[in-house]
Amino acid sequence: MWKRWFGKTNEDVTKLEAYKSIDFDKLPKHIAIIMDGNGRWAQKQGLMRTLGHRAGVETLREVVKAASGLGIRALTAYAFSTENWKRPDSEVKFLMDLFSEYLDREIDELHENNVKIRFIGRIEELSDLLQTKIESAQLRTANNTGLILNLAVNYGSRDEITRTVKIIANKVKNNEIKIEDINENFITNHLDTAGIPEVDLVIRPSGDLRISNFLLWQMAYAEFWFTEINWPDFKPNDLLQAVLSYQKRERRFGGLK
Repeated sequence: MWKRWFGKTNEDVTKLEAYKSIDFDKLPKHIAIIMDGNGRWAQKQGLMRTLGHRAGVETLREVVKAASGLGIRALTAYAFSTENWKRPDSEVKFLMDLFSEYLDREIDELHENNVKIRFIGRIEELSDLLQTKIESAQLRTANNTGLILNLAVNYGSRDEITRTVKIIANKVKNNEIKIEDINENFITNHLDTAGIPEVDLVIRPSGDLRISNFLLWQMAYAEFWFTEINWPDFKPNDLLQAVLSYQKRERRFGGLK
């Protein structure tokens, strides 16, 4: 168990009523979350948008702990998209500082609790300092065997697929592989998420009903769970409700059961 409870509510997922209904033989291996609604949450309360982002980090702590407690294999959180650079410079700077602060503050406990941290996206375009912290966090937790916390920063799925196509094309050009070697598994193993199971469940808070250029290849057969709750108000019990909804669905993958 975690040495200290993260977040403001201090909820232990195992003590929640919904936990008793979870079928641990039917857990989603990979949950992807679009952490949406931070700014709206802040505006509704008359606060600066930046305070919404900070509150969203508190929520991420709780959800990471809850996912780890459930035994989820991988959790991918959409933290900053390639399109988010269009936001005001002050907000972008705040978010980058927040990522840096998150790594400084949480890396020890994440490591102690066997969480493996990975980052996907154009990490090389971030500041040198943030890149150094990211590399350090990934190296330190590389051998951990618990929850894989996959943080998508400066990430866009079309960009990821484009980069992957270029990598594969260069391998063909350099005679490292033949065109006949290229299949779905080959492409999957060259994406940013190589080695992580395909997405089983996508959670999108704040009421929007779109994918937003997130893990387009990986969520080909994912189940979706939408909620009006803004991300800072999302609690471990909401994660449980999403998992319970997922477990009630019949997944046929294009076939017949």
